[in-house]
Amino acid sequence: MCQSENSLNFPQVRSLLLSLIPTQLTTHEHVSKQLKMKILYKKKHLNHSLIFGLLWLIISLLGIFTKENPYWTDYGFLIISFLYLGTYFYGKRNKYLTIENGKISVNNPFGKKINLTDIKQIKKFAGDYILKTDKTELTINTQIIDEKSLAELNSELEKLELN
Repeated sequence: MCQSENSLNFPQVRSLLLSLIPTQLTTHEHVSKQLKMKILYKKKHLNHSLIFGLLWLIISLLGIFTKENPYWTDYGFLIISFLYLGTYFYGKRNKYLTIENGKISVNNPFGKKINLTDIKQIKKFAGDYILKTDKTELTINTQIIDEKSLAELNSELEKLELN
C-alpha cells in the first residue's frame, strides 16, 4: 500500500488531537460557569393560559364580527384574550424561576430576586416554599413547577444546608 505525501499519518493526527483537548476542556469549563438553571412551568399550567386565551379570542371575534354594532364587552374580551395569550408566551419564553450567579429570581414583571447566600430559612407550607432572608421573603409555588425542574430546585436548595 502506497502512502501519498499529502496524507496524514497517525502520529500527526494524534498530535493534532492532543493539541485540541486542553482548549476544548477549558471552553467547557468556561461555559458551565455561565449556565443558568431555569425552573420550568408545568405544561398543564401553560396550556390552561393558552386554552383560555384562544377561547376568549374566539368569543371576542365572534362578538365583533357577527354584530353590526359590537358591544364594549366584546373588545374587553379581546383584551382578556391578549392577556391570557401574553401570559402563555411570556411563561413559555422566560420560565418560572431562574437560578444564576448565586441569585434566585421569579421571572414575572414584578418578580423578586434574592441571593442564595442570604437565605436564612426555607419554610414549606401548603405546596409553597417560602425562602426567608433578614429583609425579604420569596414564595415559590411548587404546584405549577414541572416535576423534573422541581427535583433540580430541591437539589439546589438542599445545597444551602439550612435547618
